[in-house]
Amino acid sequence: LDKKITQAEAASLIGLTDRQIRRMVKRILAEGDEGICHRTRGKTSNHRIPKKIKEKSLKLFKEKYKDFNLVHATEKLFEVHGIIINDETLRLWLNGAEIPYKKRRARKHRRWRERKAHFGELVQIDGSHHDWFEGRGPVCVFMGYIDDATNTVYGRFYDYEGVMPAMDSMKRYIQLYGIPKSVYLDKHTTYKSWAEPTIEEQLNNQKPMSHFEKSLAELEVDVIHANSPQAKGRVERLFKTLQDRLVREMRLAEIKSVEAANEFLKTYLPSHNRKFKKQAASEAGLHLPALHSRELDRILCIKEERTVR
Repeated sequence: LDKKITQAEAASLIGLTDRQIRRMVKRILAEGDEGICHRTRGKTSNHRIPKKIKEKSLKLFKEKYKDFNLVHATEKLFEVHGIIINDETLRLWLNGAEIPYKKRRARKHRRWRERKAHFGELVQIDGSHHDWFEGRGPVCVFMGYIDDATNTVYGRFYDYEGVMPAMDSMKRYIQLYGIPKSVYLDKHTTYKSWAEPTIEEQLNNQKPMSHFEKSLAELEVDVIHANSPQAKGRVERLFKTLQDRLVREMRLAEIKSVEAANEFLKTYLPSHNRKFKKQAASEAGLHLPALHSRELDRILCIKEERTVR
């Protein structure tokens, strides 16, 4: 405007074209300093979500999803109600309406162990004691399996954590995926024997083994025992996720019993794995083919007349 530099030089300095500079100069001459403002400033965006959708989303959140994390809540708004919004949009709406919501806790920084490269190379197993039905049914145990390489999850509910639930869940896992190369367990008496070695075991330089360990040895599965909860962090984090997501999903489905919960897992776990599964570093899987059902029953000490929920 002061004729000290050319329009081409001005365009180069602020990253615009000559044509844009000419239009801007004309607007400033006609409107003053306000002419430099963008024409859409102060106007409602064409992509703004309608007010009705916002109000409906907030109402549904308060009525049904107030204790869901925001990502899970937006998933349910889409799956159940057909409302497409992202979690950041929902967070801004909730803050604006002063509606409290569940906030993620900051994770402590830990040096994570590198994942195994192959699907089936290592499977972490543990039981989670929790009020899974939020008082609608009995307190039970979720026997959880998570593959170290891919985060593939398998699990089943039982009345207690013990030998038969461990045997039964292992059989079902093998029938679904095959025999894993190794498993990672804690030192619960189901998974590790604390008995003193017998004279025969001492002579053969053998350690006492639990029934579960003996069955896995016959299946040629390596058993590794964790020395602390932190060592089996992957399955512990899985339980935190399930105690957040699965508990609320079962609430919406009005699940009240172990039998109904296990039926519900048939659809829930495939959906969970699609969302959270990771690609293994190697395409080759290390699961061995499953044995015949009767042979598995023999090895895992499962009798036909004995039923385990």
